Amino acid sequence: MEKGLECYGDNFQQKSKYIRGRIPAHYLDWTKKPKIYKTYPNAVKIIPLPNPEFDDSIRFWNTIKNRKSIRKFKDLPLTLMELSQILFGISGLTRKFPQFAFRTVPSAGGLYPIETYPVINNVEGVDPGVYHYNINEHTLELINPGDFRQEVAEGCLGQIMAYNSAVAFIWTAVIERSKWKYLQRCYRYIYLDAGHMGQNFYLIAEALNLGACTIGAIYDDELNQLVQIDGKNETTIYVGVIGKK
Repeated sequence: MEKGLECYGDNFQQKSKYIRGRIPAHYLDWTKKPKIYKTYPNAVKIIPLPNPEFDDSIRFWNTIKNRKSIRKFKDLPLTLMELSQILFGISGLTRKFPQFAFRTVPSAGGLYPIETYPVINNVEGVDPGVYHYNINEHTLELINPGDFRQEVAEGCLGQIMAYNSAVAFIWTAVIERSKWKYLQRCYRYIYLDAGHMGQNFYLIAEALNLGACTIGAIYDDELNQLVQIDGKNETTIYVGVIGKK
């Protein structure tokens, strides 16, 4: 045991194990299933995003091989199309059905607990501010206008790449979406879901010739406050920053 430290990670790993013959019995109450999409009807402003366009000349295996973390960015704006492509690639809808929609990433049980909050610093035609990505409508919902690059950087343990990024994507988890089905084991799946989105984020950046890096070292409550969530029912778990190479 690590002296002087509470081994909560070790405890979590052991207590969330599935053991044959001892899997918790659980009845799914479909009348209480949490909503799968979060929206801001009273957003300061709603910005429709252009339908993402794809360059068929981009070679997939080159994208895989060249993917890497980049922590230095030029002071140049992203285009609205680039932002649209990034958001679609992270978790956009690919096939819609009356009761369900597939996305660009997998999710345990198709519950999709992760929400995306782009903090925009430098995008052509888009005012700086804290936004929420409305996945179902493929729009940006402005929830707090202003320059928040300092707050994001400080919430990422002072990492300068967060300050210099064109956009910082704050990913949160709506816990009950996954807990409704998976109980306490839900946290394993939530972090896996975030990882799927983070890898897509890297691959999209490389395909668009942009620099990107993900950040796990965060002051949770500072970023929770920035995106106006309670840190319990919904909490920040991951950040991705992006900009021109």
